[in-house]
Amino acid sequence: MKHRLAEHLKIPADLAGGDMLISLTGCEEAFVENYRGILEYTDARILLQGKGCQVLLEGKNLEVTYYTNDEMQIHGFFDCVRFLS
Repeated sequence: MKHRLAEHLKIPADLAGGDMLISLTGCEEAFVENYRGILEYTDARILLQGKGCQVLLEGKNLEVTYYTNDEMQIHGFFDCVRFLS
């Protein structure tokens, strides 16, 4: 039902379903939408809670440079992005 309504309203299905959306610019910048919370935050690891999973970003000099209740921007050098169930 949600996907059908999203299609009718021309809203992306991932956003209508509350899924996390992660956009990477190379290996030095990430933009995350629809996250639920920050579970861990160090300069080497950032663990985010999503609706149905967790996302782990690993690397060097990681820093959250901007955030609101549902979106954030992360800078640093990413080695790995993992989805955890």
